Amino acid sequence: MLHEIPLFGVLFSPLVVFVPLALLMLWLTQWLMQRLNLRRWLWKPAWFDLSLLVCYLGLVVWIWGA
Repeated sequence: MLHEIPLFGVLFSPLVVFVPLALLMLWLTQWLMQRLNLRRWLWKPAWFDLSLLVCYLGLVVWIWGA
């Protein structure tokens, strides 16, 4: 179960940790796809990035949320 993260007496949502992890994974994927020249095959890169971010966020929550 997800619990708040205390930091200096202030409670933060677990998403404060999970979203930057998902963004880091997205950035690494974008960098790799750019290096391999795979982004040119995407029809709508912004929609692909958004959907990949949601998938990565779900994966991070699933792994660390249990």
